[in-house]
Amino acid sequence: MAVHWKHWVHVTKLDPDRSIDPAMVEGVVTSGTDALMLSGTQNVTQENLGKLLEQVKAYGLPLVVEPAGPESARFRGVDLLFVPSVLNSGDVQWVVGKHRDWVLSQKVEWEKVVPEAYIVLNADSAVGKVTRADCNLTPPQAAAYATVADRYFRFPIVYIEYSGKYGDPKLVAAVSDVMEDAILYYGGGIDTAEKAAEMARHADTIVVGNAVYERGIDALKATVQAIQ
Repeated sequence: MAVHWKHWVHVTKLDPDRSIDPAMVEGVVTSGTDALMLSGTQNVTQENLGKLLEQVKAYGLPLVVEPAGPESARFRGVDLLFVPSVLNSGDVQWVVGKHRDWVLSQKVEWEKVVPEAYIVLNADSAVGKVTRADCNLTPPQAAAYATVADRYFRFPIVYIEYSGKYGDPKLVAAVSDVMEDAILYYGGGIDTAEKAAEMARHADTIVVGNAVYERGIDALKATVQAIQ
């Protein structure tokens, strides 16, 4: 059965490196979120990713793995692989090098692959540090990256990633204004209904992650209800 990811408005991101108990899993999958994204920057292993997949796969929600590298893109039993290229990285391996290694190391199930153009904007985050991203972008500069992703490289997703920090709505609006074909994702710091509603005015899809672990299921449900 086809997974209609282009119509998702709310995605919950779960980190394989963080523990989650069965009661919380049930709260997440019944929150009204459209899909689960299994994703992390550090300490993602076959073991902890597999454990998280076992916890969530029986509930019927669409499952996406967003691999941090080739080693975490091997899992069967998921619907899609959202594969990021960090366009504002200072290290080409995060734009295309890891992807080359992935193709060399395994047979890729291309029918499951959805490329993402990441624009990382939190210099203090793990992803910002690991990828050496230039996080000091102005709204016009971020919009220019997004235009290149959308109109030149034809990425189906442009992802504004503040990674744990609530971002600048004006920057997200500037990116939204130049989008033609790509779906605009926003992730970072959404832990209240107000923040969810604000970013959803500009982004097609919002991603909520840390709030699950730090604020609990009620906070997650509030972000879902705010954009329905």
